Amino acid sequence: MKLIPKLFLPMLLLAAFSPAFAQVLPSAREGGQLPIVTGTGYSNFSMDWGPGHRSSGITAWADIYPFPGIVRNLGIELEGRASRWGNPIPNLREDTAQAGAIYSWSRYPRIRPYAKYLAGIGSIDFPASKGTPNYTHDTYTVTSTGGGADLQIHDHIWIRGEYEYQWWHKYRNDTLTPSGITVGAHWDFRRTSAP
Repeated sequence: MKLIPKLFLPMLLLAAFSPAFAQVLPSAREGGQLPIVTGTGYSNFSMDWGPGHRSSGITAWADIYPFPGIVRNLGIELEGRASRWGNPIPNLREDTAQAGAIYSWSRYPRIRPYAKYLAGIGSIDFPASKGTPNYTHDTYTVTSTGGGADLQIHDHIWIRGEYEYQWWHKYRNDTLTPSGITVGAHWDFRRTSAP
């Protein structure tokens, strides 16, 4: 009997929060879908390190669409990019890790234009200069905006093409502005028809 008063508060809290886990849609309609899109692709960016200096790399992304109803097309994007191959300057690379908002327009069933705004961190390696021979790496705050389109090719498989423009803030008392394209594919865990 002494245990009953001690269990009363946890049981009350459990009863109060149990509606948060209630089923909103019938299981036949929902089908265990995840509101997630994951993909990877090839990127080619202008490095903003002198004229004609471009670099190739790999980009990976995950888009999460947690909102229902009229804001169902608004999501959160997580993106990582490693851009370090094929540039003409040895030891030059630019990598980013960003997160932000993405809006995917789902009016058409097989094509979804989208726009995004991201912020995060940029890591850069560069050749040493004569005045600072040990200074060859730094990190900066990066913001970027981009847009493109996703095209459905089969069931949950989509291809993506996008353009992204970045701002590397306070880079040597200036702003570095790499930009480029990414072409890739992703798996959309949501239902195959347009929402």
